[in-house]
This record gives sequence, structure tokens and C-alpha cells, in this order.
Amino acid sequence: MPVPHLLSPLSLPCPLPSLLRNGAPWRCPTLLRAVLQVPPPAPLHLGLAVARGDGGRRFVGTLGSKRARAAGAVRVSAMSGDGGGGAGSTGIAAAAAATVVFAVMNRVLYKLALVPMKDYPFFLAQFATFGYVLVYFSILFIRFRAGIVTREMLALPKSQFMLIGLLEALGAASGMAAAAMLPGPSIPVLSQSFLVWQLILSVLILGRKYRANQILGCLLVTTGVILAVAGGASDGLILSEVKFFWPAVMMTSAAFQAAASIIKEFVFIDGAKRLEGKRPDIFVVNSFGSGFQALFIFLLLPFLSNLKGIPFAQLPAYLNRGAACFLNVGGNLKDCHGAPLLPLLYITLNMAFNISILNLVKMSTAVVASLTSTLAVPLSIYILSLPLPYLPEGTDLSTSFLIGVATLVLGLLLYNLPQKSTNQVKKD
Repeated sequence: MPVPHLLSPLSLPCPLPSLLRNGAPWRCPTLLRAVLQVPPPAPLHLGLAVARGDGGRRFVGTLGSKRARAAGAVRVSAMSGDGGGGAGSTGIAAAAAATVVFAVMNRVLYKLALVPMKDYPFFLAQFATFGYVLVYFSILFIRFRAGIVTREMLALPKSQFMLIGLLEALGAASGMAAAAMLPGPSIPVLSQSFLVWQLILSVLILGRKYRANQILGCLLVTTGVILAVAGGASDGLILSEVKFFWPAVMMTSAAFQAAASIIKEFVFIDGAKRLEGKRPDIFVVNSFGSGFQALFIFLLLPFLSNLKGIPFAQLPAYLNRGAACFLNVGGNLKDCHGAPLLPLLYITLNMAFNISILNLVKMSTAVVASLTSTLAVPLSIYILSLPLPYLPEGTDLSTSFLIGVATLVLGLLLYNLPQKSTNQVKKD
């Protein structure tokens, strides 16, 4: 679900520097990382972790205390990008497949939900936001009682979740407002700027380094987005009747979402250091992140409602009309055909998608999770271009549009080219 976000950091001591692939420490900007409250580096004594050429999944040898070994394992997993979650390739593949399925359903149902709720996207955003808090905290409570979630997990710094919530709060309203004004096939394409933002922010926040093929793949994805949006449908440009403002809003929303996803990955990495190698439960991150998101949306209601063209004094009446349309009861609701089924289906699938992709972030990295969900783009573009029950007009995709999508997919494949290990290079 496209979600609006904003970001405003503080300044405290710089945390334990992450090691890059070449072994050099990366010095982070004090400003943003202070907000994340990374603890001072624990003494590693003689704790050394030597990673083999398999990406850090095995250790040749480890020395030192349990905390030192845990910190070393987290650092190596952060370098290799395997997530360090202890999940095998089969588990990651299964999680990725589930994420693709949920991503396709989420994108299609998102556009369908806006058919009855086109005049009330702001209401739908609020309903989803506060509903998620209730559901996530209920699941968190059950998992805490079952012993899956520990008190140490619940004691993680809340400033990290506060920043996530702020980003997601601003993304939710702006993303839905933009999506309501955009043609269906353009939404998945514009959202792919999310990957570009993730690459940039993962370098700035996590200190990641990317190979040449990954950077070139990112550029191809960007080119594909431009070609697909500019190419459009055969009966005219896909955005010919839409001002540039709304595509820009959607891409800005993607930037805020990307920032939130990178910080979530940071929470898992940092949490593993604090919890001696055990990563936080996904419902700890989801629950507190959604809780702060709801808080910020509540505080920003006057600004957001005016941004949507709803004077704050008229907001209660707008919410009442939105609730009536959502439930499809009372008054003249001829334009709300499809509610409440379509909005409820979207909210349910969106929640499942959010859980699955956060689980994939925990098992791998935020960029890997983004690339996985991006595999759903061609499928969702094709489905949204077809005549659907509530979108009977459909869209004819031009050759230029298809070339753009093909370029986007080529960029994704190039990004994922396997890297030869040291042993393979020597054999060659």
C-alpha cells in the first residue's frame, strides 16, 4: 500500500560502525543515527569472526565471548546481505514467493478499493491505520503470552519506531490521494522509484556498497519507469490527462516508504546486537511502528485534511460520509458500489502483504524484499490493464509501455546476477 511519510532527525553519539565488504569501517552521519539510539560498542575482546567466501553464512573460526560472537555474526550478515536471520535459502525462497503473491493481490485490490472510495481515500487511510494498530497489538500480546516475544524485545528503543511511524504516517495519505488520481497501470510503475530510493538510503544509513551490475540494474529500472510512464497507452499517453504533480506525489511517497523500510532493517540488525544475536519479532516492529504511525496521523490531521482539500472544521462530516460509503449504508451512495467488500479485501490483503514483506526483510534485506515485490509489477500491470468487474474500461498497453516494463524487468535481472566466489574466479 502506498503510504505517506516524513522524516526529521536529531543528534547523539555515533554508533558502532558497520564494516564494509572491503573491511573498512563506515562512519555514519551523527544526525540520523542518533535518532536510532545505537548503543556504544561493546568490547569484543579477542572476538574475531572470519567469514568464508560463501557470503558469511559459515564461520571458519570464532574467538571470544558469546556477545562478541553474536556481534560478529550480525556484522558479517549485514555485510553479506543474507539477513543473518538463520533462515536457509529454501525458507527465503518460500517467503519470497508468498510476498510476490500478496504483492500482486495488494496492488490490484488497492486500485479496486479506490473505485467505491475514490472520494474518501483519506478516510480509508485512517481506517486502515488505526485498524492495523488494534490487530498488530492483539497479535503481539498473544505472542508475548506464548513466550515468542520477550521483555527484552519490548524494551528496544522506541525512537526507532517513532521515526518509522512518522515516515509511514505521511506516506499513507499522500500515496492514496495520488493513486486515486492516476490510471491503474501507472501506479505499479511509478512505485518502482521505491527501489532507487532504497539503494541510495541503504548506502547513507546502513553503509552498504553495491557492485557495478547492481548499480546498472538500478539505472535500468529507472529508465524503465520513465519509458513506461512516457509511453503510455495506444490511445494516448498513459498520464496524458494527469498533471505531473500526482506522479511526483506518488514517487515522493515511495521515497518515504523506502526510508521507513531501511530503518526497519536497521532495527533488526541493531536489535540482534542488543539481544545477543536474536533478531526482534516482526510484530514488535509492526506494532510499535503502526502505533506511532497512528499517533502522527492523528497529530497531522489538520494539515493532512487541508492538503486533501478538506477544511479541518468539515473533517467530522467528511469522516461520517466516508464511513457511510465504506459500509455502503444510508443516504445516496450510488458511487459507493463495491463497498464494503472491496475496501475490506484490500485492507486484509494489505495487512498480509505488510507482514510477509517485513518477514522477508528480517530474513534477508530491505532491498531484497523490494526486488522480490517488484517481480509482481508486470503481473499487476497486465491485470490492471484488463477489463475488471469494477474497472470495465480497461487499458490498451502500447509498445512503448511494454518496452519500458521489459527494461524494468531487465534491470531487476541484472541486479540479481550471481556474484562469483573467490574459488570460482581462481578456477576461471
